[in-house]
Amino acid sequence: MDDAGALRAELADHLLGTGVLRDPRWHKAFRAVPRHGFLPHFYRLLPSGDWERVASGDPGWLELVYADDAWVTQFDGDDAVTGGTPTSSSSMPTIMAIMLEALDVHTGQTVLEVGTGTGYNAALLCHALGSDRVTTIDVDPFVSRRAQERLHDNGFFPACVTGDGALGHPERAPYDRVLATCSVSTVPPAWLEQTRPGGLVVTTLHRPLGAGLVLITSNGDGTGEGRVLPEDGRFMPLRAHALTPALAEAGGSDRRTTTLPFTVLTPANPFEFFAGTALPDVVPGPDRLAHSDGSWVHHRGSHVDQGGPRRLWDLVEAAFDEWRDLGEPRRGQFGVSIGTDGQHLTLGGRSWHL
Repeated sequence: MDDAGALRAELADHLLGTGVLRDPRWHKAFRAVPRHGFLPHFYRLLPSGDWERVASGDPGWLELVYADDAWVTQFDGDDAVTGGTPTSSSSMPTIMAIMLEALDVHTGQTVLEVGTGTGYNAALLCHALGSDRVTTIDVDPFVSRRAQERLHDNGFFPACVTGDGALGHPERAPYDRVLATCSVSTVPPAWLEQTRPGGLVVTTLHRPLGAGLVLITSNGDGTGEGRVLPEDGRFMPLRAHALTPALAEAGGSDRRTTTLPFTVLTPANPFEFFAGTALPDVVPGPDRLAHSDGSWVHHRGSHVDQGGPRRLWDLVEAAFDEWRDLGEPRRGQFGVSIGTDGQHLTLGGRSWHL
């Protein structure tokens, strides 16, 4: 076994050992599909905050390719720049494995993948199902063309489409499964319309607070029911669903907060998902919150400054008390309902608009 094969086997066995892989077909796919064939170069963030380009032949390149990490492959929709806003990447293998397992595919079924990216995930689907069962779409023509070339170079021939992934790809519908490797603020109705009744849609909600993986069972008519998956997963948004960062205004009030540390709003905290229901469209930063209506919070140790038309930190504390009263529900306890009256997160008898 060559170095790449050994590293590939090590990654696949790691995913199996941690429990995120259970279906033997996905274990075989991760052991067989060469991730390095789809990542001849990528970018990693240095401690200085600068981005470093890592390419085939560089020291450590192959080992980094097979690390359980996500790697940025494009900034600001332009492959000629280094740095800026990441707009394409190769996802963390653990998250890929979680989503592929949630897809629950069976032999003979068809899959639409939204967000081709490097093509690596499409290759895993092709290995498991056969290239003729896989359609993959990306909005960026350069990304789509490059992925198709690399897929062909590695022996995979899915239908590669350039277009708006939010519209799906009706020409090859209906699908048994839809897998979106990009996040959305609401689930595009086209995905559910193009999925057979009883088919599954796996995607990620793009929420400033409380993002997460969701699994929806389609009714075949643009509606469906599902649940939030217990595993956290965050992806670059579908470009039409990207959020504009809110800016904090100057001037406000200072008070001491003894109730909560700011870390309650970090993704690792179980409260963070519930906080998103109380603070829709509030954008977090390392020590701040902001909303486009001009409301804001600056956090400084045990003090908060807050200003604007709403006192956001007061809302955080009230939401935390409500979460405690509800028994501290985790993300995996939430449902998702997509109906003619809109899309909602649900918990018991409660619901919140997406």
